[in-house]
Amino acid sequence: MQPSAINSPLLARMPQDQAPPAPDPHPPPAPSEAVLETLRRRLARLEKLYSRNSNTVAATGCAALDQFLPAGGFPCGALIEFLAPDDGSGAVGLALLSARQACRQGKPLVVVDRAGQFYPPAAACLGISPQQLLIVQPHSQADEHWTINQALRCTGVGAVLAWPGTIDHRSFRRLQLAAEHGGGLGLLIRPPSARREPSWAQVRLAVEPLPGGTSRKRRLRIELLRCRGADGSRTLEVELGDEKEVRQWHIPSPDIFAT
Repeated sequence: MQPSAINSPLLARMPQDQAPPAPDPHPPPAPSEAVLETLRRRLARLEKLYSRNSNTVAATGCAALDQFLPAGGFPCGALIEFLAPDDGSGAVGLALLSARQACRQGKPLVVVDRAGQFYPPAAACLGISPQQLLIVQPHSQADEHWTINQALRCTGVGAVLAWPGTIDHRSFRRLQLAAEHGGGLGLLIRPPSARREPSWAQVRLAVEPLPGGTSRKRRLRIELLRCRGADGSRTLEVELGDEKEVRQWHIPSPDIFAT
């Protein structure tokens, strides 16, 4: 039985002695391969950027806290989260001491103060020059997050201090990437209720006042909730005064909790 002929205009136009085209020895990658290669390049850039920033550490302004942290201070290019009940907890003072260290080379401190609660003389009392302060008061939460993001991304900024009460997972991640890009410190003061929320902060501290303080000095308990290289939660008690330094008051035995 003879095979039936296939009537095709394309086949009719092809020369009978023309060989089929040879396969490309270097075919383009499949779409999934191209996507994977793009992700690999992006991850390599991020790892390089993180490695550069993670090698730089800013002192916290508190020798006891520096010894408490695995890196000997706060890593630059990272978010530092202070969970505190109110403005009188001492968290802002600790954050300002850290900002002073991060801005020692003359870089500005950007304060994103949507609620209008920041008191500039407190920064001056702790050794931060008024010429280094840039205070921004956004009118909405969206503007607040945008301002924090832009300030963190700026390589000319030493530190950013802000009070973002509610922040979703995606916005938090953007802030973390912005901090890595800019290389400064992102100092976030948040309420204790945020402890139950996921966080992109590399260092997370819970700060609360202790009884026995005076009008010029206050005692604080600092709990290390999260820090790269730490093996659990620990507590530290310090005394904060207006003499531009924090003195160690007492270090209890470390309490290790499951995280």
